Amino acid sequence: MKVLLTGANGYIGKRLLYLLLERDLEVVCCVRDAGRFNHALVDHPRLTIIEADFLKPDTLNHIPQDIDAAYYLMHAMSVSGNGFEDREKQMAQNFLAIATQRSFEQVIYLGGIANDNELSPHLRSRLNTEKILSRGAYNFTALRAGIIVGSGSGSFEIIRDLVEKLPLMIAPRWLKTKSQPIAVNNILEILDKTLLNKALYNKTFDIAGPEVMSYKEMLLRFARVRGLRRLIVSVPVLTPRLSSYWLYFVTSTSYGLARHLVESMKTEVIAKPNTLTKQLDIELITYEEAVRRAFSRIKQNQLISSWKDAMSSETINKRFEDLVEVPSFGCFKDHRQRPVTHETAVLNNLWSIGGERGWYYGNWLWKLRGLIDKMVGGVGLRRGRTHPTAINSGDSLDFWRVIVADKTNKRLLLFAEMKLPGDAWLEFKIDKHNVLHQTATFRPKGIWGRLYWLAVWPFHGFVFNGMISGIAQTKSVEPKI
Repeated sequence: MKVLLTGANGYIGKRLLYLLLERDLEVVCCVRDAGRFNHALVDHPRLTIIEADFLKPDTLNHIPQDIDAAYYLMHAMSVSGNGFEDREKQMAQNFLAIATQRSFEQVIYLGGIANDNELSPHLRSRLNTEKILSRGAYNFTALRAGIIVGSGSGSFEIIRDLVEKLPLMIAPRWLKTKSQPIAVNNILEILDKTLLNKALYNKTFDIAGPEVMSYKEMLLRFARVRGLRRLIVSVPVLTPRLSSYWLYFVTSTSYGLARHLVESMKTEVIAKPNTLTKQLDIELITYEEAVRRAFSRIKQNQLISSWKDAMSSETINKRFEDLVEVPSFGCFKDHRQRPVTHETAVLNNLWSIGGERGWYYGNWLWKLRGLIDKMVGGVGLRRGRTHPTAINSGDSLDFWRVIVADKTNKRLLLFAEMKLPGDAWLEFKIDKHNVLHQTATFRPKGIWGRLYWLAVWPFHGFVFNGMISGIAQTKSVEPKI
């Protein structure tokens, strides 16, 4: 049996792959860029990875003819502005077109609960995607999920930021909106057990946890699990735009995602009753237990996937193979080098860079740069990193994207996802003579790009110099502030 998994680089797709390969299935992972696929099971004998961009119909011929079932887990929420609705519509139509040329027995779609009279653009787009996919000549199963609670999910990380950073919250009135969150474990169980289950063909189910609560209650119960006392005051004066900015500056989310979430949070997300979990023999997990399980994974550094893995809208159309070779023509460069006396320690320092560890010198300047980036709509430093010592190609790392993380060849290459008038790379490499090379490359766009480089050039002398000196130390040391 062969299963097509779209959105395989996404939050749910990365986790679902484990369950699918535990069964006697062949899995074809559909990704836009194979260079970003860094899954732990990448070399599994029953796994095939193909490149297919559902916004580009000519790339879809790579999809095999003998697919039995497909999971549709794609969305375009990381796109800035309102363009995500058009992109999601186009992706669904292109999927439908290629599916008619294949012989899928079943397509399973994971969307969002859409029972309120007034839907947000996000939920309206998910419902429109469902309608398009339901027209296919295959058996269609639509699963409409509530807010997902699990380590690395967007909603979980936003709630975590709010609760752990703010003892007192002056919050928007949408905190009174009712919701029915569901544990990511239950989502995965349902997706797994729905596969080729004929009793579920051509049906739609709302899937949610056992409890209905307001967003305010979710925050307070999250705080209770964490052993924190929090006071929340709702005020009516925060408009959706102001609410988006509030969420953007307080949490690690991007402004575009914050805006989409605020729009969705004005809509009640409550499931219509059904017997799906009884049919599948699934026991629903309570909200507080889902939070405990999420933190158990975080403490053990077992974060399989995160919403932060999604690329920013500035890099979403760039291919990794185009970023691996750092350009030289028309670029500004800052190159520094240090002798390496203990290669393993230096590599460990490199593979621990960013996040809580910091950048080995002038961390307050890096934080200031991150704050400036947030103020102009960038990702800032708050994405951090998903693991304290492991880095993989495709990971987010503060306001960088990891392009190459090759410990064998002693090379780490980062691409900037901050707001810049140009493109920027930061590369570290140890050569055969045991010399550490650190190279910052900036490819400016127009006169503003050149002026930007001249403006920041005076800081490079001590920031980049201090950084390479900290990394090249023979012991894994704490970064200098």
